[in-house]
Amino acid sequence: MRDHPPGGPLRTFIITGVALFMVTLDNLIVTNALPAIRADLGTGLEGLEWTVNAYTIASAVLLLPAASIADRHGRRRLFLGGLALFTLASAAAALAPNVGVLIAARAVQGAGGAIVAPLTLTLLAAAVPAARRGAALAAWSVMSGLGVALGPVVGGAVTEYASWEWIFWINVPVGAVLLVLAPGFLAESHGPAKRLDPLGTLLVTGGVLGVVLGLVRGNEHGWTSAQVLGALIGGAVLLAAFVAHELRTAHPMLPMGLFRDRGFSTVNLVGIAMAFAMFGSTFLLSQFMQGVMGYSPLEAGVRSLPWTGMPILVAPLTAPLIARFGGRAVLAAGLVLQAAGLGWIAAVLTPGLGYGEAVPGFVLAGAGMGLFFPPVARLVLGFAPPALSGVASGVSNVVRQLGTVLGVAVLGTVFAANGDMTTPRAFADGLDVALWAGTGVLAAGALISLLIPARTPDGSEPEPAPVAGPVAEPVTG
Repeated sequence: MRDHPPGGPLRTFIITGVALFMVTLDNLIVTNALPAIRADLGTGLEGLEWTVNAYTIASAVLLLPAASIADRHGRRRLFLGGLALFTLASAAAALAPNVGVLIAARAVQGAGGAIVAPLTLTLLAAAVPAARRGAALAAWSVMSGLGVALGPVVGGAVTEYASWEWIFWINVPVGAVLLVLAPGFLAESHGPAKRLDPLGTLLVTGGVLGVVLGLVRGNEHGWTSAQVLGALIGGAVLLAAFVAHELRTAHPMLPMGLFRDRGFSTVNLVGIAMAFAMFGSTFLLSQFMQGVMGYSPLEAGVRSLPWTGMPILVAPLTAPLIARFGGRAVLAAGLVLQAAGLGWIAAVLTPGLGYGEAVPGFVLAGAGMGLFFPPVARLVLGFAPPALSGVASGVSNVVRQLGTVLGVAVLGTVFAANGDMTTPRAFADGLDVALWAGTGVLAAGALISLLIPARTPDGSEPEPAPVAGPVAEPVTG
């Protein structure tokens, strides 16, 4: 429902496109700043894991509630609130005197990102005439892809030529300008009023935090210690309580009925596998490139482009491939290429690894990501009831975010159990095992993808319905 005349498609795209680019940039901008943060704040692997995961956890658990609040209280109004929150949290992260404050600021940043990112799509779709909506949404996807591709490069350049704090400071003037312009550029609109699920949000937040806390502290404190076992068991109990609550409540945050469809469940399972392996590996590889290969933050960012930039080149090729071979086959091929890419890097990994040796692995993994995302989006919507297409899109993004959280935690734990960051040999030993673990998860995901039904229960091919009240988020980690 539109409340006020729109500011026009171009003005809407300017605001939403820049905001989307800023938020997606921040997902990976921190990767090449992690070694500098570790040295400056005196933290270890656990602190770095939480620096990444605090953002992702907050974003994942607040994505769906934020969309419901926006529909009820006004999308432009909540967009402005989320943008202000993201901007203020960026300043707090830049001023952080220790890793604890930085982690807290990153969590607030993630909350702001969970509000802003999906609303950029909702506001843009509402402002653009139906005949031009396809082109507008393609442009939206390009802004998201550029944020992902350039995040490591921008983060590396800023860290190298200024300091790691400036990867957060750069958001402040951009956010301030958007906050000034947005009220006059964006139209206010509301969606269907939905009941919130505060208990479900609290349960899933506590459950994920407990499980991740246990995973990241297991090696340091012992897997049988009261602290670690308590966190793991407590987290598992809260997650079980979340599932039970969602099955009973009349207004669930995460409609469990969607998962009764084998196609929907399987697609989301392989989405978790992909996020787990690829983004957990990225967390470790970005530090290896600086700590062992000897690259500066900018050099490491530029050299990651064959991985992070390849999806922009490959994704446009997926439409004819899907038309010829079907979404399931293209999805499986994407996972196979990603497994081959990680496996290549693991196979050639040594303390003296040269960049040229790793490039084929980067290219294969990046091409696999480019083949993966378009069909997974189509299949998620194709197996969901049309009335729940927006919710299904949001659920898919939430579970992939949670896969990222678990990937950073679990692969970080595998790394710590087999090596450390003290010497090149120890770093390579730990990273090698972690990469092979990621390769195995991707290979398993490729096999699981073959279980995706070729047709929906009514016998039709899984073609996506138009998203009703878009709830989507840029795909990153």
